[in-house]
This record gives sequence, C-alpha cells and structure tokens, in this order.
Amino acid sequence: MARSEWSFKSAVELSAALTAKKVSSVELTQDAIGRIERHDGKINAICVRDFDRALDAARAADAALGRGERKPLLGLPMTVKESFNVAGLPTTWGIPAFKDWRPTEDAVPVQRLKAAGAVIIGKTNVPVALADWQTTNPIYGTTNNPYDKERTPGGSSGGAAAAVAAGLTALEMGSDIGGSIRNPAHYCGVYGHKPSWGIVPDRGHLPPPPGTLASTDIGVVGPIARSAEDLALALEIVAGPDEDQAVGWRLALPPPRRGALRDYRVAAWLDDPVTVFASIRHFIRGEWPLATR
Repeated sequence: MARSEWSFKSAVELSAALTAKKVSSVELTQDAIGRIERHDGKINAICVRDFDRALDAARAADAALGRGERKPLLGLPMTVKESFNVAGLPTTWGIPAFKDWRPTEDAVPVQRLKAAGAVIIGKTNVPVALADWQTTNPIYGTTNNPYDKERTPGGSSGGAAAAVAAGLTALEMGSDIGGSIRNPAHYCGVYGHKPSWGIVPDRGHLPPPPGTLASTDIGVVGPIARSAEDLALALEIVAGPDEDQAVGWRLALPPPRRGALRDYRVAAWLDDPVTVFASIRHFIRGEWPLATR
C-alpha cells in the first residue's frame, strides 16, 4: 500500500507538524482522503465519508493556525465510530431500520474533539447493534483486517482499529463494554484505551435509542490510536463531566503508580470455567460446563 510521509505518523507528531507549519490541515486531509479512496475498497473501514465538510473544516483550521491559534488537535483529520452521532451523518448501528436516521447534534465526545480542532473526515464500520467480535452488517457490509483480508479486525470498534492500522486515520474514538476497543486494537496491532466508567460522557453515542439520557451500564467510550501518547492526548480532551453533571463533580485522575511497563505485574485467571478462555477450550472439546449449572 503506497504511503506518504504522513500516513503512519502519530496524532502527536502530526499535531506538532501542523503547529510548526511543516504541513497544512488541507494537505493532511487530502492525503487521508486519497489514501481512503485508494485502499479502503478492500478493507471497508470507513463506512460513512464526509470529505466535503472535512475540507471546509481543514481550510478553517489552516486559517486559525495562520492567526496563531493553538488547540490540541487543530487541523488534525480523524474518524469516529459509526455509533457516535455526527450532525447530518447517518447513525445506524448497522441496523437497517435506522439507515435513514440522521441526528441534528454531535455526540458530546465529538463536540469535544471538534472544539479541540479535530477535522472529522468520516465514520467507521460496526457490527449490528455493536454486538459482535467481528465487524459486518447488512447496511455497510464487512470490514476486513488490513493485515490479512481473509481475517476480521475484531469488533465492535473493528472499522476504527482497521482504519488506524491501515493509515486511513491518525486517531479514532471507539466504545467498549466487553472488549469492543481492546479486542480490535489487539487484532489490528494498534493502541486502544477503555477508560474507567463514567469519566467520559457518552451522550450521543448509541445505542441506547435516540433521546436516551442515561448512560449504558459499564459501557464507555475511548480512543484508538497508533501510540500510547495519542491515547493520553485524546483522553485529556474528551474526559470530564457532562454539562448536567459538572456542578457535582470534577475529574482529577491520580498520577500513575509506576513509570515503566516492567514495573507492573499482570494477573491472568485462565482456569475458571466461566472465563472466556476456559469456555473456548471446553467448547472446542465438545464440552459446555455452563449447561450443567
């Protein structure tokens, strides 16, 4: 897959290049659009494209950079998972009954990304109702792993992880309950972060159905990227209380307990019959221990 010098730079590196005027937002956006048009036909990661509005936003970002404005993501082209509302674009969750539904307001995380200067170039594919460890639906079809088109990128943020891995976008916003960020990040060899529940507002991320104000139990939204530094950058932008909660609490994350990965210990519990790994082993052997309980 042909690439430019910008195709696989991190969001932090691209933002620094924009600030230093080594590249313009229009150039980065055109580069991303060209790469999507050349390569996404075989991957099918970007299911909703918003190139015209993205180029308008990129021109505005370049003008702001020219005036000396500074924002964390000013001029950076990126994508978001299809389940986030972006005003004027379809949010379907892969369900045919919603294929023509278009919200009039951005989801809160999208609002915060745009306020930080991000240029949203499109939305990435999901499984039906975000409920699978692969990514296919009857509206947009199947997303393939960019490393092997015969394999899945995982799910439910499969389009997101595939897009980042293929250099179609520098940064993504996904969502996770049971592995929907972590699983595809693993399958596609990129970085993903599932934040603590409640620290990033999910209003405007669906399901639940349009108009629901309550957050989904244990469901979170978080970034997918090509570096750990990008995850930290994105989380700082989207984290914090929603406007109806801001009077009652503030975000004050403690510093990390350790400074290097080698300083941490990891526990793996693999032999309980209700764990995923043990259940898969039993299933392959023709056993199913849960059925006897």
